[in-house]
Amino acid sequence: MDLESGKADKDRDKPIRSNRGLKIHNQAVLSGLAYCISSCSMILVNKFVLSSYDFNAGISLMLYQNLVSVIIVSILSFFGVISTEPLTWKLIRVWFPVNVIFVGMLITSIFSLKYINVAMVTILKNITNVITAVGEMYLFKKQHDRRVWAALFLMIISAISGGITDLSFHAVGYMWQITNCFLTAAYSLTLRRVMDTAKQVTKSGNLNEFSMVLLNNILSLPLGALLIFVFNEVDYLSKTPLIRMPMFWLVMTSSGFLGLAISFTSMWFLHQTGATTYSLVGSLNKIPLSIAGILLFSVPTSLENFSSILFGLLAGVFFARAKMWEKSQS
Repeated sequence: MDLESGKADKDRDKPIRSNRGLKIHNQAVLSGLAYCISSCSMILVNKFVLSSYDFNAGISLMLYQNLVSVIIVSILSFFGVISTEPLTWKLIRVWFPVNVIFVGMLITSIFSLKYINVAMVTILKNITNVITAVGEMYLFKKQHDRRVWAALFLMIISAISGGITDLSFHAVGYMWQITNCFLTAAYSLTLRRVMDTAKQVTKSGNLNEFSMVLLNNILSLPLGALLIFVFNEVDYLSKTPLIRMPMFWLVMTSSGFLGLAISFTSMWFLHQTGATTYSLVGSLNKIPLSIAGILLFSVPTSLENFSSILFGLLAGVFFARAKMWEKSQS
């Protein structure tokens, strides 16, 4: 029919290629929006639970969120929607040190978020990049470009100036956040060392994102339950009226769904675009998150503090760009 109507092969292929390109572009935009919305919403919902509800059981919040993730991933795996590696004692023994750091990372993040506003948490988290870069240099002998170090220096300056000008400064919150930075960096560095060993003890010889989510969350349940008793959150939970509020449980459950949504949407976005775009969007995503955190929770701020926050956010974008340039050169 194409030959009879005088259409050449090139002409026939044009709309097909155009439609395919449009579809890929739409998928990339949609996955990017889903990733940005889920990652921003998770932090804002956690802040809402801890501050607006004044919930003083951060470990219990972490435990419930991880339980929700385990249930959803297990259901999806059971029906064959996703594939996960079966848990074996060998895999658990290899992964346990990583999981201890993972639990500490989540708990300190929740504790710091209760005392510090969202914008300052975002800026202080940049310190993690500095610790990770130093760790890579000493543990993996990785040399970084001067642009990367310049960006890291700017992050340190913004974190210090932000802390000095923070009108709602809380020493306990800052202590928890600095601890979180070290644990997050330790988790990243330890994960690189353990990953190859973990893959060797799995049946398929691989360990995908869903398997890691299930493994981390399942192993965190007994450890989290133990810490609830250590920090005496059981007594608080037995007395707080929040436990009897259906709306509170709805918000708590939604935070669990959002935590899992970040894993799914980040994988989807990374698959549709690439590591470069993923990294840059992740840095840019902190800007609306910080502004939303200031506006939604009526955070007292000054021009100096807001400038420090903006400076830190731009330093994060500069860092992402520097890492891209470093990767392209290598």
